[in-house]
Amino acid sequence: MQYKILGEPLPVVVCSVAEGESLITERGSMSWMSPNMDMQTTSNGGIGKAIGRMFAGEAMFQNRYTAKNGPGEIAFASSFPGSIRAFEITPDKPIIVQKSGFLASEEGVTLSVHFQKKIASGLFGGEGFIMQKLSGNGIAFIEIDGYACEYTLAEGQSMIVDTGYLAAMDATCSIEIVTVPGVKNVLFGGEGLFNTVVHGPGKILLQTLPITAVAGSLSGLFSK
Repeated sequence: MQYKILGEPLPVVVCSVAEGESLITERGSMSWMSPNMDMQTTSNGGIGKAIGRMFAGEAMFQNRYTAKNGPGEIAFASSFPGSIRAFEITPDKPIIVQKSGFLASEEGVTLSVHFQKKIASGLFGGEGFIMQKLSGNGIAFIEIDGYACEYTLAEGQSMIVDTGYLAAMDATCSIEIVTVPGVKNVLFGGEGLFNTVVHGPGKILLQTLPITAVAGSLSGLFSK
């Protein structure tokens, strides 16, 4: 497969696939395609994995698009202004992404549910108790809300992240929740009660325009 990502901040990834090559995507993600791309709806891994995808914020069933009778082309557009990033997934390098972050992938990539080890990380961290894990082998595309900023954390390094700004991280990273210090900071700082702390080693991808923050801003405007 060859691909190109175009059009940020309203991006689309256009994929060129060889005959017989397949791509997996979530329901409704296909934007346009050549006439020889054959679509099949599948549970992709059985009912157990389908239920897991539902808990991870995706549809139970996925669509498989396969090029028939020659090479084909298919495009997947982002559902929110921001970025699309491509990740090379290997058996020894899975990644963890925000809920509903998965856009499309090669057929060898598996989407499953990822539970935070510490319940508090899920209940208060903003990233959610349930995230998505992409494993297997192949290229995967994820959606980023806004601009994407990448950091590499060494062993022992960490980054404090506000609610919703963590888009993806290597599976070697971990997160925990810390309270905002100081009563005055909590009451008047406007940053809430908790922050998410991401620990290395590994790469993290932060986003500048979480859809939750946009929804909160719009809600505040309409409530005035």
